[in-house]
Amino acid sequence: MCPATATVSNVTPETHSTACILCSLNCGIEVEVEDGHLKKIKGDKAHPISQGYQCQKASRLDFYQNADNRLDSPLRRRDDGSFEEISWDTAIREIAAKLVAIRDTHGGHALAYYGGGGQGNHLGGVYGSALRAAMDTRYFYTSLAQEKTGGFWLDGKLFGRQTCHPSEDVHHADYVLFIGTNPWQSHGIPQARKLINELARDPDRTMVVIDPRVTETAKKANVHLQVRPGGDAHLLLAMLGTIVQEDLVNEDFLTARTNGFDELRKLLTAVPVAEYARHAGLDVEAVRQVTRGFARAKAGCVRTDLGLEHSPHSTLNLYLAKLLFLVTGNFNKRGGNNLHAFLLPLIGHSKEPDQGGITTRVTGMREISKLFPPNILPAEIDTDHPERVRGLVVDSSNPLLTAADTQAYRKACGKLELMVSIDVAMTETARLAHYVLPAASQYEKWEATFFNLEFPANFFHLRRPLFAPKQGTLTEPEIYRRLVVAMGDLPNRFPLLAAIAKLDRKIPKLRLFPAALAATLRLKPRLKAYLPMVLQETLGTALAGDAKPAAVLWGACQYYAGRHGDAVRRAGIEDTGLGLAEALFERILHSASGTLISVHNYDDSWSFLRHKDRKIQLAIPEMLTELKDLEPPQHNDAYPLILAAGERRSYNANTIVRDEAWRKKDRQGALRLHQQDADSLGIEDGGWAVCESARGKVRVQVELSEENLPGVASLPHGFGMRGTDDDAAQPQIPAGPAINELTSAEHCDELSKTPFHKHIPVRISPAETPVEAPV
Repeated sequence: MCPATATVSNVTPETHSTACILCSLNCGIEVEVEDGHLKKIKGDKAHPISQGYQCQKASRLDFYQNADNRLDSPLRRRDDGSFEEISWDTAIREIAAKLVAIRDTHGGHALAYYGGGGQGNHLGGVYGSALRAAMDTRYFYTSLAQEKTGGFWLDGKLFGRQTCHPSEDVHHADYVLFIGTNPWQSHGIPQARKLINELARDPDRTMVVIDPRVTETAKKANVHLQVRPGGDAHLLLAMLGTIVQEDLVNEDFLTARTNGFDELRKLLTAVPVAEYARHAGLDVEAVRQVTRGFARAKAGCVRTDLGLEHSPHSTLNLYLAKLLFLVTGNFNKRGGNNLHAFLLPLIGHSKEPDQGGITTRVTGMREISKLFPPNILPAEIDTDHPERVRGLVVDSSNPLLTAADTQAYRKACGKLELMVSIDVAMTETARLAHYVLPAASQYEKWEATFFNLEFPANFFHLRRPLFAPKQGTLTEPEIYRRLVVAMGDLPNRFPLLAAIAKLDRKIPKLRLFPAALAATLRLKPRLKAYLPMVLQETLGTALAGDAKPAAVLWGACQYYAGRHGDAVRRAGIEDTGLGLAEALFERILHSASGTLISVHNYDDSWSFLRHKDRKIQLAIPEMLTELKDLEPPQHNDAYPLILAAGERRSYNANTIVRDEAWRKKDRQGALRLHQQDADSLGIEDGGWAVCESARGKVRVQVELSEENLPGVASLPHGFGMRGTDDDAAQPQIPAGPAINELTSAEHCDELSKTPFHKHIPVRISPAETPVEAPV
């Protein structure tokens, strides 16, 4: 076979500032762009938070941008399951007509929306709210709601609103508890690996990891409590019991800042600490030693993640973890856990059902933070209930692969009257859609992440496009706008407002556009539901660089500067009165590497509490009931091993990068298994096995690992994607295990419906090497 002839480019590479989009941090990066490719990639030292830090994944981003499976034309599914290309006008017209028909015939509750952005494309999701308004639906499903809504619900009870979100000031903490999280791989905190190394080297600081696996973070920790899977609630209660029984609570803090501790104290006084430590598989003295260290620290904070959220007693686990920093007074202080501000929050606040909050028509699931959990969606579709979901729009998401219970999703999608997938590639979900709309990539449009959760200094990074959109694609804001216009809910243009906006940009101090916009909304209040699109087509047309989608940030800056003016000024943004909002907007628009938008004082956090008395309400009846009824972890004889599904590794992120060649290692997504289990099962390192749950089974390659406890196996997420040949309806062999073939929608938290991905009972048996396995 002859080697390929190298092509020499005559184009000089251009360096641009942007961000990595493979995790929630969106670290700033500098990239050389040449011939449509992302070439040399390095950390951007000018980024206000990451400051030049990057992990190894960012260097592989060209596998996303230049994937050979990019879509470049709207597609319509034929009756035989194959797809045909159609024009944008045809696609928009037909989809809009079908959305209107379902809405007008069955009501808006017969339509649902899933997605609205991944880790770094949240700007387009704002415009999705206008589409939902036209659909007349409140059914907003998102991956965030299969992870974090239990915590959001608790925040509402504790602090007064579900948008009262506490972050963790790990960088200034003396004592850090990492519970169910491996930031060495999953990040979640700025400059995670640098910070972990600093904690490990500092003799005056303590890092404790609580995790069933000896993670990369655990290897660097001062203490690793290797908790038994399913024993998190018992461990956390043993710690809280120790705090109360040894009088380690912060009485002054509890008296001044909280209500309800007396009721909680009675329950925690009765906790059998030694027994609960045994249920968690741990030595009671080790548990007590860690607890005393945390309670006595000058500044301690708690960082949790999916290991805690995707385990049994998910919401209770999070409640107990929050109590650790609350009863010790490590809240709203330097080095503790702190409430923070949002420029554009990803979530809202939902009322309880008995207070007028909405529930789904089929399963009766409550809305939390304006979101609904993916776990219930198949049941809302696959039923003969007259008020079932009949139409679904999926944007930048792949629930068939990433939501629990792939089998239930596959069956439910077949019952939909309309399904639309908006994505860059032909995903597993798109293959079942009636229409597939090709979107521009995240590097072909103005974009941003809304995971701006830092405190006291917060930032925002508006990313500029590095490339023109791929021919045949549109940005999500434009797709949404065309659909809403075609549905008859929005004018195509706003010429008078647009003209005023252009004049306003020249002399913003006159406030011409704000006055004209306010007058328009007073005359036509129905346009308020479509405000992002109104801004895009008016103010957006006046912004340089075709930055139309960024217009929505102007509105956010008006609120943020008005609410947090002093903090905005501390970030070095200067102006007076209403001019401060304009100055903030201009700073965001013209900061290619991102910018600080506010610097709060720690005491400012108390102003974010939303209970009328500005106190934390510690006693949550639902949690106290579950606490009292807690039973020891159970063993399943039929499925004797516990699978932790969704492990973070060096080269898995989510399903955004579909080319398996982006992974430098572990391309099969190996199942990690303890030597003791492998010996008993007759499986060798590198051998193949079948991993089977009560719901399904997958074929896996085995990697022996002493990092797992005996009886515990682990699989990564982000695998199981299928390539396609020329016919998009004919998928190829999946690359690695599709873990949600093993999960069940019923195996979840009762309150939040968060799936128990980290605690799936399975059995494992040897298997022959598959024909398609790599040599």
